[in-house]
Amino acid sequence: MVVFSEDHTHETCRRGRIEVVCGSMFSGKTEELIRRLKRATFARQRVEIFKPAIDTRYSEAEVVSHDNNSIPSTPVDSSASILLFSSEIDVVGIDEAQFFDDGLVNVCNELADRGVRVIIAGLDMDFKGVPFGPMPALCAIADEVTKVHAICVKCGDLAYVSHRTVANDKRVLLGEKEEYEPLCRCCYRKAVEEEKKAQASHS
Repeated sequence: MVVFSEDHTHETCRRGRIEVVCGSMFSGKTEELIRRLKRATFARQRVEIFKPAIDTRYSEAEVVSHDNNSIPSTPVDSSASILLFSSEIDVVGIDEAQFFDDGLVNVCNELADRGVRVIIAGLDMDFKGVPFGPMPALCAIADEVTKVHAICVKCGDLAYVSHRTVANDKRVLLGEKEEYEPLCRCCYRKAVEEEKKAQASHS
């Protein structure tokens, strides 16, 4: 996994930029977001973390990784709300960015233009392997993009996508290991073909 520079002086002086951490579920996105935000806090920078209000899997008021690391956050219903809570802030963290509206792109650009360091974590693709929400545009405007990978539970290769293991076609389905598994491209194709065959045999 590529991580941000460990040079303390370099980090504390860096302002007005957008950093995106993306990948599949269980790849360590939120873990890396929390790590960067805690370092900024240690550097005595003013930090504010936001997450979509719909994400209450672990906590209503904290960003929590799959490894149970956590950091206090502010749940918001829309990207526009982030601007309202971001005055006099040095570093803004945004988790689960794929669930936000497309206005998040302009919000992040505006914050960066103000001199704020914006750190974003989110799924780059949904369970069908389709680019998810504002994430593709955020990757395009970012000063730095870090793609992290989970491990394929079938073969041990680097995972490509979050495969949904339950019968539900809704694009947004908050879930955990009971609903999703990380798969590499090859194992994902095999799983999709097996599901198609199973559906055909039942019809």
